[in-house]
Amino acid sequence: MSGTLTAERLNALNTGSVAASHLAECLAVDFAALLQAVAPALEHDALHRMRDAEGKGITQRMALAARLLRESGQGAPAKWQEHASDSVRGWACYLIGSDASATLPAKLRAMRPLADDPHFGVREWAWLALRADIVAAPLQALECLQPWTQQASPYLRRFACEALRPRGVWATHIALFKQHPDHALPLLEALADDPDRYVQDSVGNWLNDAGKTQPRWLRDLCARWQREHDGSANAYIRRRALRSLR
Repeated sequence: MSGTLTAERLNALNTGSVAASHLAECLAVDFAALLQAVAPALEHDALHRMRDAEGKGITQRMALAARLLRESGQGAPAKWQEHASDSVRGWACYLIGSDASATLPAKLRAMRPLADDPHFGVREWAWLALRADIVAAPLQALECLQPWTQQASPYLRRFACEALRPRGVWATHIALFKQHPDHALPLLEALADDPDRYVQDSVGNWLNDAGKTQPRWLRDLCARWQREHDGSANAYIRRRALRSLR
């Protein structure tokens, strides 16, 4: 679904009664209107601050929405993380990520249900909201996320990989993994034959990121994987990983 956004549909998105069905709808949401609808106790000044941020990027506005909710005493993620609106559930992600009193392991535990959310957008906000913490402590994040590679849910397995991408989308880079991607080999090896295409795409993208700074490492890894993994899953991952080097 990617047709014209009707006034009725936009109103439903802006009042939080429905979830966005694709990226264009996610980007069309009026955050000030949505805040006013779902948190009517917010003061006028808070709504004005959100309206003033209208021209900023969506990640900045997501973080601002969480900040405004916290400042108004409505910052408990549990209040928002099961809301019908994917944007509001995304605000819950940012409330977890911006909790200055929580450690990274605690944030990851709190984020787990949102990382496993049925909505594609919420799953992206889940890792983006933790990116600053992950960039600050990539090896700790890697240690915490390694067990997630063994989860039954492909959403959780993908999160473990996507959250640690050296470059990522809309995200600060992880310098350590750009220069030394071998640190993440245990995680990548655990997902090397993942049966789910959603996970395969993330592994391929992780490796493609790394190949932009360490092309020889990537070629060597893929050559080894070609010898050690004869399945279609790994073949797809290798093709995706090498696409920028061909």
